[in-house]
Parts: sequence; structure tokens; C-alpha cells
Amino acid sequence: MARIIDVIDHVNVGDEEFAYREPQQGSGDWRMGSQVIVGESQAAVFVRGGQALDVLGPGRHTLSTANIPLLAGLIGMATSGRTPFTADLYFVNLKDMPQVGWGTNPPIVMETPGRGLGVVLLITHGIIDIGVDDPMLFVKQYAVGKASVTMRDLKDRIQSMLLGEIAELLSKSGAQSVPDANRLLGDLEGAMLAKVNDKFQALGLRIKVFEAKPFTAKDVTLDELRNYVSLDVWERVQRLNIAQKAAENPGLGGALAGAGVGMGVGQQIGAALNPDAAALQQQMMQQQMMMQQMMLDMAKRQSGEAPASSAPAPSANPQTREEIQALLDNLDMQLASGKISETAYNTLVAKWQKRLDDMG
Repeated sequence: MARIIDVIDHVNVGDEEFAYREPQQGSGDWRMGSQVIVGESQAAVFVRGGQALDVLGPGRHTLSTANIPLLAGLIGMATSGRTPFTADLYFVNLKDMPQVGWGTNPPIVMETPGRGLGVVLLITHGIIDIGVDDPMLFVKQYAVGKASVTMRDLKDRIQSMLLGEIAELLSKSGAQSVPDANRLLGDLEGAMLAKVNDKFQALGLRIKVFEAKPFTAKDVTLDELRNYVSLDVWERVQRLNIAQKAAENPGLGGALAGAGVGMGVGQQIGAALNPDAAALQQQMMQQQMMMQQMMLDMAKRQSGEAPASSAPAPSANPQTREEIQALLDNLDMQLASGKISETAYNTLVAKWQKRLDDMG
């Protein structure tokens, strides 16, 4: 049997330490009468069988059924017994950890209806003071089965929770611009800190100080933006981007308008297709791809460079037999490559084949 622990304490507390198990190698052998010395700004939590049971505050404690009643009851020990038992003992650091850095990684996505592309990525950084508020709850959440828990172990979780709360508050506030977000951030540093603390207290933690630099908008390309937003938002941004390019280049305006891109996007497509939502989405994506290729080919022609393919490109709003046939051929390729559903393919082919037949 391992040596029975008669006296134990933990005085060499690390700067970023939340919890530390004694002994480090695992469960220790204890008996009624063993002593636990708990320092100022510390708590000691007994764990047995994966359960956090009893907490001891600062001071020198001689173990008895009075100060570890749950553990004593679990091991079935009589009041005067000195039978050895095994248990883990965690020393929890209750001091606040000041100047803990945090930042918006990833950025916070805020929708801005009617402004620019309709979405902006907010970035900022700052500091918090954080500490353990409920040692029993903290040990249950994070420490059981571990030799120690430090800020490094929890920093990503803390940052994720913090950004999640800020994003939720921004969403509920109705903020739609960077100045709106910064006004909310000022409130967050004061009275709204209590709302952020609700989630942290459920894990045995507390935040006493929250400081942040003003929000700014992260400058990203469209390809980078796709990594941060949902598919619905991404498709909307793509349509707005194409519409903006059309407005900036009058030569493309008619072709893009014929494809249904711009202020009336979706109306022509909806008339051409049945109410099948999946088919509608597929056609929209197909037409966006066609428009992007047309724009690329036009740019190449203007610069004197040959377009990628010498084959006739399908027109976005075909009028002649040749243009309609090119569109039908393109639909065949889209179906074969899996870029368009069979439902959308059949609907579009029926429409344009009828147009071709009517032309005689």
C-alpha cells in the first residue's frame, strides 16, 4: 500500500494555474486525521470515483466526517474510524488572472442590410480579468481526471464563449454598422458585463474586467469572406457583387439584367421554374457561374487576350437559334458534371427546347 498522506499543501502556485492535483501521479491514500493546509485565495476539492464531493476553504483542516461528510458517507466510514481511503485532492487558485488578452479570431459577422454587400466582418481585441468563482463547479467542469488546469488549457474555450456572447448581443441589439457596434461595445464594458458573466458563472468562472478596442471592419476578398458566412449569406453577397459590377460596367448591364441579376434578381428565374426550391437554387448558381465566365471572357477580349474557350459561350438571354443551342449544350455539360440537378435540367431544357421548336 502507498504511504498514507498525513499532511499536504500546495504553496508553489503557477501564475496561470487554475487547479492542481495532489499528488500529481493520481489518487492519494488518506485517513481520518490527515491534515490539509489550504492557503489564502485557495480552495481544496476532494474527488473520488470521478465525483467532486467536498470543498475545504483557507486554513488547516484535520480530516473528519464533519468537514468531508460526502466523502465519508461515500466510503462508508464510521465517525471514529481511521481506515485508509483513496481520493484525489485538487487545490484551486481563486486569485483573478489580470490582463488576459482576447481578440476576434474568427471575426464577428454582422449583417448590414442595404449597405455595401450587406455584411461586414468586425474585428477588435482587448483584455479581461478572469478567475474561478465556484471551485466545486469548476473542478466538475474542467479538472476531474487531470493533473492540472492552466489558462493555456482554457483560453480557446474562454475566447469562444466571449465572442459568442458578444455576437449574440450584437444580433439582438439590431446594430447594422460599425458605429452601432461600437456604441454597444461601450455599454458592454459597463452594465452589460453582467450578461456576459451569466454563461461563465455556469462553468464556475467570473469576469471582473472587460476592456476592448473599438471595432473596425476586416478587409477581405470575396473568396476569404466565404470562410466566415453561411451559404445563404454567401449567395446573396455574390448576387450583390455581380449587380455592382454590372452597374460599374454599362457594357455588361444588358446581359446581366437578362440573366435576372440585380434589383429584380429571382423574378425571371421564378417565372421560368416551378416552385421547387432546390431547382431554383441550382439555376441561380448556374447563372451566376455563367455571368462570371462572361465577365472574364469580356475582360480578356478587351485586353486583347483570347477567351478560355473558342467554343461559342452560352448567352445569358439567348435570342438566336445558335445561342439557344449553345445554352442547351451547356446544360448537358452542367448535368454531366453534377453542377445542376436533374429537376432543374429537365425544366430548363423543356423551356428552351420549346423556344427552339417555335422558331421553326
